[in-house]
Amino acid sequence: MSEQTFEDFNQPEAEAPLRSERRSRRRKKSGWPQLEMNFDVPLLLGVFALLLFGALMVYSASWDFSLVNYGDPTRMFFQQMRSLVVGLVVGTACCFIHYHFWRKYSVLLMGGTLMALVAVLVYGQVLYGSARAFSAGSYMPGEVAKLVTLIYLSVWLYAKRNELSKVSYGLLPLIVMLGTVAGLIYLQPDISAAATIVFLGGLMFFLAGGSVLQIGLIVGGTAALIPLLMQFSTTARVRITDYVTGLGDPTLANDHILRAYEAFVKGGWFGVGLGQSTAKLTGLPVPPTDSVFAVIGEELGLFGVLLTLGLYALILWRGLVIARRSPDMFGSLLAGGIALWIALEASVNMAVLVGLVPFAGNTLPMISFGGSSLVTNLAALGILMSISRASREQRVEEERTLDATTRGRRSERGWGVSRSRRASRVGQ
Repeated sequence: MSEQTFEDFNQPEAEAPLRSERRSRRRKKSGWPQLEMNFDVPLLLGVFALLLFGALMVYSASWDFSLVNYGDPTRMFFQQMRSLVVGLVVGTACCFIHYHFWRKYSVLLMGGTLMALVAVLVYGQVLYGSARAFSAGSYMPGEVAKLVTLIYLSVWLYAKRNELSKVSYGLLPLIVMLGTVAGLIYLQPDISAAATIVFLGGLMFFLAGGSVLQIGLIVGGTAALIPLLMQFSTTARVRITDYVTGLGDPTLANDHILRAYEAFVKGGWFGVGLGQSTAKLTGLPVPPTDSVFAVIGEELGLFGVLLTLGLYALILWRGLVIARRSPDMFGSLLAGGIALWIALEASVNMAVLVGLVPFAGNTLPMISFGGSSLVTNLAALGILMSISRASREQRVEEERTLDATTRGRRSERGWGVSRSRRASRVGQ
């Protein structure tokens, strides 16, 4: 199949010159100077709204937790602000780096990530029974592995797009890649991050055009691993058992979910007021990280919950639009994967706290406390913005070419009319 942009499927070639000409006429008639944006403005606004909202909620949710654990009520907030500055620098750099840069170095990125995942198992600091980070939680390779896996899979699926129907070229290599990354993350142990890697791999394979049968095998194989996880992982067994018990009777859910229920009920329609949450002071586990959505529900009520959902829906929508308009399949896969990844992380975090899915350690992207997660998310969004810039620049160039062609045809028609008139005059 030849490469086409997603817009080519929705815009016939005959309509493109007409649309370009209409846009040119509107620009001329307006009389106002035109500000040409080379990036997706709604996406940018949505990201900054989430960052500001997240900073506000981390400040509110971390005050008491930071005081109890570190002796300084603002330590976690300022640590998050430092991570935010780093993330903005990294995200801005990724925005102005052409996204095909990552295609060139995808193998090196994956190799470095695998080495980091092995190193954290050997030298990582053990916190809460898991070795997920190096000294003082400064760097968590499991978070970076999610983005690197998306980049690597986009490159690999783009290169093998015509051979994905073959099991030996499609399904088996995919299982090996995902199994290696997810397996190393599982050994930390970080079950939720490992599951995220596998799920993202299946989504990417679907976006690339993988056969329904092979996707079904991935889903079936993943489901078959659940009893095995329950057999060998105490954490997985407890979480799934608590989830099933809570589905049968919500009053028998684990304490984390019960405290979250309490926070949502207290919040009502518009909340108890920013900074006025009591659940974060009376036993809600880790309110700045895993439980920050419950703090939002209590302090800002249903209004805050819907605002949060709306912001993530905006990012998902713009990400899929960018994927559809991408100049090539590689950009489409990468943009779609990034948008779905952020939406998936957010959905799982929120669904856990209302008892819809088993407990997982997924953060609420750009809201939850966590430097590695924040920087990685902003890097991913920078790459998404880079794809948007490339597609817009391509459309601008196509419009200029069409305008030049149209002007050339008009001048030819004008010259032809002039010649005929001169010829008639000579004949007279």
